[in-house]
Amino acid sequence: IATSTRLKKKKLRLLINMQLFNTLTRAKEEFKPLNQTEVKMYSCGPTVNNFAHIGNLRAYVFADIVQKTLEYSGYNVLRVMNITDIGILSSDADTGEDKMTAALVREGKQLNLENMRALAEFYTEKFKEDLVKLNIKEPAGIYFASDYVKEDAELVEKLWDKGYAYQTSDGIYFDTAKMPDYGVLTGGKTKRDQEHVRINENPEKKNPEDFALWKFNTTMGYESKWGRGFPGWHLECSAIGLKFLGEQFDIHTGGIDLIPTHHTNEIAQSESATGKKPFVKFWLHSEHVDMANQKMAKSAGNFVKLGTIIEKGISPPSYRFWLLMAHYRTKMNFNWEALEASEVALKRLYRQYLDLGTDVGQISAEYQNKFKERVTDDLDTPRAISLLWDLMKDEKVSDADKKATILDFDRVLSLGFADLKEDEVPEEIQKLVLERQEARKNKNFQRSDELRDKIYSLGYEVKDTDQGQKVYKY
Repeated sequence: IATSTRLKKKKLRLLINMQLFNTLTRAKEEFKPLNQTEVKMYSCGPTVNNFAHIGNLRAYVFADIVQKTLEYSGYNVLRVMNITDIGILSSDADTGEDKMTAALVREGKQLNLENMRALAEFYTEKFKEDLVKLNIKEPAGIYFASDYVKEDAELVEKLWDKGYAYQTSDGIYFDTAKMPDYGVLTGGKTKRDQEHVRINENPEKKNPEDFALWKFNTTMGYESKWGRGFPGWHLECSAIGLKFLGEQFDIHTGGIDLIPTHHTNEIAQSESATGKKPFVKFWLHSEHVDMANQKMAKSAGNFVKLGTIIEKGISPPSYRFWLLMAHYRTKMNFNWEALEASEVALKRLYRQYLDLGTDVGQISAEYQNKFKERVTDDLDTPRAISLLWDLMKDEKVSDADKKATILDFDRVLSLGFADLKEDEVPEEIQKLVLERQEARKNKNFQRSDELRDKIYSLGYEVKDTDQGQKVYKY
């Protein structure tokens, strides 16, 4: 009983010390969950009309860091994520081409719901493969939007019955004038304030900010009391969040591009349907990865896939490492030179870790406390990685304790230290290494240097240490 009490006190202390930047209040706040036994967390998932690009994937590395930092701090986390496989239009103004329909046309598929689902499942599997490669923990629940159309329709009915919805010739819309604090996430400013978004909007809308809850479609779609069509894009996250996390939950993550429209509308329809505020206590958003100072986007064609990085000989953990070297609220500009430098730096860390030997000692309390302080201060991964380098250089910490401490850090950073192992050195290289060892023993340093250069030309590097020759694949 005494042990249990001590653990609870320790856990409570850690929970109190966590600070997160809340978009809802535009301030860094102490994180206090609705229920201390479990944090409920929702992450906006991908639109599976194509492969994810590395800009998309930043949002999921970020959500992974959020979850793992919470778990490192003693919380149990229930995280769910949607998969957008229906009804998302190419414009935030509820106009334009449906992205999933456009993908079917692009791939020469017949336009029907079965093909739309098959396409979604294919790209969802590719997305999940990317998550694995980036050491991202899969959420407890990943849900296709198309499986929850019934819940979407029920939510629309509830909003209709409460007087928040009205009908036009092309669909059912949410009346934002009925919600006095509409746009609270952006301080009252929404993306609809931008003139270019208003082009081609439905002239029957009561207010420019009103958004679609259901869009009619006579060609393809789902049946509802209002007619065939698709649920509005914002609806799926409300319906899935309400179903699996409840009417109020702790954390919602996504990219900053979702703030002015998607997340703003998600709040409006959820709080109007339930009558409970806030729908979510903490809204957390990650910045973009730009390409040549322009937002990386599939629609613009200026994107890089994770597979492209791999083809260039750069490991996915090196991309994760590159992301973590910047704060999640800092915009990043992608270039190959920076990513290659990240690969070199991470390989150096890997090499130093392997050189620590096989013994795993005790976690350094000093370094663990510093690490906790940094990651619980609004997920400050750049300072956490700086601490990792400091630990590697600290001669006061034994190699075995360094190893244990690095593995502890990696519960959050997830750079793959636990999976590292020495490369198998081919027999040809081993023979050259032994020959070089003999040359050094006989003080034939010219021959030793020649053999070192030959080993290097074959893709390996040999270093002389106090423990003898060490051979690395470079």
